[in-house]
Amino acid sequence: MTPSVATFLNSFSNNLEEPVRVHLKNVYACLAMSTMAAAVGASVHLFTDILQAGFLTGIGSLVFFILLMSTPDDQGKNLKTRVGYLLGFTALSGVGMGPLLEHVILVNPSIIVTALVATSLVFISFSICAMLSQRGSWLYLGGTLMSMLMTLSVLSIANIFFGSTLLFQAQIYLGLFAMCGFVLYDTQMIIEKRRNGSRDFVSHSLDLFIDFIGIFKRLLIILTQKEQESQKKKK
Repeated sequence: MTPSVATFLNSFSNNLEEPVRVHLKNVYACLAMSTMAAAVGASVHLFTDILQAGFLTGIGSLVFFILLMSTPDDQGKNLKTRVGYLLGFTALSGVGMGPLLEHVILVNPSIIVTALVATSLVFISFSICAMLSQRGSWLYLGGTLMSMLMTLSVLSIANIFFGSTLLFQAQIYLGLFAMCGFVLYDTQMIIEKRRNGSRDFVSHSLDLFIDFIGIFKRLLIILTQKEQESQKKKK
């Protein structure tokens, strides 16, 4: 192992205690299962007639979310049940992404792979930054990020009436910026929660899943728009 790699790995040991490192392994393992469940859900919508995105799947994902949030961890006694609720929520979230993915495939299927790779790189980079930064240095972002979410919600409602392309673009890019900020904030918040005794890696992985999907969706839209503009210029 080269000295630079060894130094990089040692920095995790210096910044994060053993219980925190173990907890983060569980969080990211759960996140990996969640993203796979979402991929399966999206595939079900795209390649089968078993389940299609719609009002019922939206209600279903909301029900799973409420069940997950209302079921206490109880020192791991409800782990299997809560993981089941999490996977149900993430799978139906994947189904809900079906129409967007259908549109992207019509424009250029390779955009999906590009967006997924870019999302993974962004997510990993910001996660590592949060882990190696000074303790609690990104927690101050919480208030700002929540304010941005409120602003985005107002813009979204306003755009229902105005139908402005400019407002839509603002929503996409501000939303992408906010989701990147949430990766920093949520990662450090998870670390602090574990230091304060919380072992609930299921709900912690849910926070990161929402961040990951938020970045992925917005990159899909941005890359698709750019591809459509490129195709128009060629014509």
